[in-house]
Amino acid sequence: MKTETLAHTAIEPGILYFGTPVVLISSSNEDGSANLAPMSSAFWLGWRAMLGLGARSKTAQNLLRTRECVLNLPSDALAAAVDRLALTTGSDPVPAGKTSRGYFHVADKFSRAGLTPVASSTVAPPRVAECPVAMEAVVEAVHPVADDDPQQRGGIVAIEVRVQRVFVHPEILVPGSSDHIDPDAWRPLIMSFQKLYGLGSQVHPSTLARIPERMYRGPDIERARLS
Repeated sequence: MKTETLAHTAIEPGILYFGTPVVLISSSNEDGSANLAPMSSAFWLGWRAMLGLGARSKTAQNLLRTRECVLNLPSDALAAAVDRLALTTGSDPVPAGKTSRGYFHVADKFSRAGLTPVASSTVAPPRVAECPVAMEAVVEAVHPVADDDPQQRGGIVAIEVRVQRVFVHPEILVPGSSDHIDPDAWRPLIMSFQKLYGLGSQVHPSTLARIPERMYRGPDIERARLS
């Protein structure tokens, strides 16, 4: 039997963003005002999240100073609002690296995006009312990235945060459930190679979905109840 295989081609893309959810991180500036920044270098393990950020960004500086934030997850319906924050920064003056890419300073990011701040329960930065998911979180650790390379050392950090509260719009819950997200109702905004996308329908049944969600519940959930 003859079997045909697809050949790979070696390439060197400038970025490796193959598709991750967009996160709007709200944080507190030095004067107490709120900063709001879109990013997509994030992943979750239990009630922890790892956030990949430029160390000199306003968001990273705010998180390292205040040790708290809100991770707001926009739906695909909020793509235009997220895009209005593109090329904006809360830093003033604008860092040279961002100036060369066309960034400009905006003090009131919520107004710029047309989004509504609402008071958080356990942290100072506000949640985004329009986002179907908002997770209040505190910084637990900071991990340097590319510290082995003198040219990149100090430029990137992976900030580990622990979620303290999870707030959602009721319509994305499984009907009759108080804490299970319905994947068919939740439509996250996805960034893939700098472009914004939504999700399609489920393409294949998942064997992992047979495992009850309760079996993944970790000690951070109990700890969050104390905050």
